[in-house]
Amino acid sequence: MTRYVSGLHALNLGDRRATPGDWHYSSMDWKRPFILDSSTSPFGEWDIHESQVPGMGRVPVAGHMRACVDLIEQGQYGSAQGMRDQFLDNPSTTLPIMQQVWKLRGRQQWPQIDWLMGHEYYGQWLDFKEKQPQDAKAHI
Repeated sequence: MTRYVSGLHALNLGDRRATPGDWHYSSMDWKRPFILDSSTSPFGEWDIHESQVPGMGRVPVAGHMRACVDLIEQGQYGSAQGMRDQFLDNPSTTLPIMQQVWKLRGRQQWPQIDWLMGHEYYGQWLDFKEKQPQDAKAHI
């Protein structure tokens, strides 16, 4: 079990060499960062790393990919919108993102999640879904 900083706060932290993340650092409320618990997440410990957080020191923080899938899992679709081109902007993130989001397919919100992924990834998302086993059980 790991409590970690995620969401838009995490997108404003971390290593920007592979993915740009967000750029609204100074407008974030660092006294109350968005905190999640990995033990209640279908993504487990995937893409959580130690990072410096204002006012907190070095603590576990979601990487940019994890922050995006956490936003989706939390139903914050408006905040996640544009993730492919704005927050991630790296083709090497496409497959890991799709694999993690696929774990949400049994959720009641799947139609909204599926729409968002189609809007972000277009034909790549359709191709990915087509290749998935139809009888695979969803992670709820």
